[in-house]
Amino acid sequence: MKRRQFLFTLSGIGIALATRAYAKTDKVVITQFSDDGKMLGRVSLDKVRKDTEWKKTLSSLAYQVTRQQGTERAFSQPGYDRHEPGLYRCICCNNALFDAKTKYDSGTGWPSFWQPIAEDNLHDIEDGMFGMKRTEVQCNLCDAHLGHVFDDGPKPTGLRYCMNTVALRFIPYSR
Repeated sequence: MKRRQFLFTLSGIGIALATRAYAKTDKVVITQFSDDGKMLGRVSLDKVRKDTEWKKTLSSLAYQVTRQQGTERAFSQPGYDRHEPGLYRCICCNNALFDAKTKYDSGTGWPSFWQPIAEDNLHDIEDGMFGMKRTEVQCNLCDAHLGHVFDDGPKPTGLRYCMNTVALRFIPYSR
């Protein structure tokens, strides 16, 4: 009986520790920005998880791209070639991702940027789909698939953040 109680207590502690470890990974630190691109500061927030709501609120293509790691066809979505000043936010959670000042025409048919608005607002994942080694870019706040980053971009970073248009919401600056 004592052995059974010991094992039961030990398993309960293990579950509690695992739950606490999972809860820690559910918090993220991002840098918030106003719609006019001004930095508001770094904050710690809970990960945004609302899959059933996203199915209802996103277009079928935006859902397929952001929640199921899809890709829109090149040159197929209005706005891929937009060049006015503004802020690009995640279509799923509204996290600030890119400033239009870092956007350039890569000729690929997708919006391309040489730098995110804040490093902590994105995270990278190694992607081996289709037999290619690529680096997937996801929103740090909601894990939305945004596109991929490549090392063939312009100076000063040499990076090309090749994003899906439907994964982004453009907010023009009113300056």
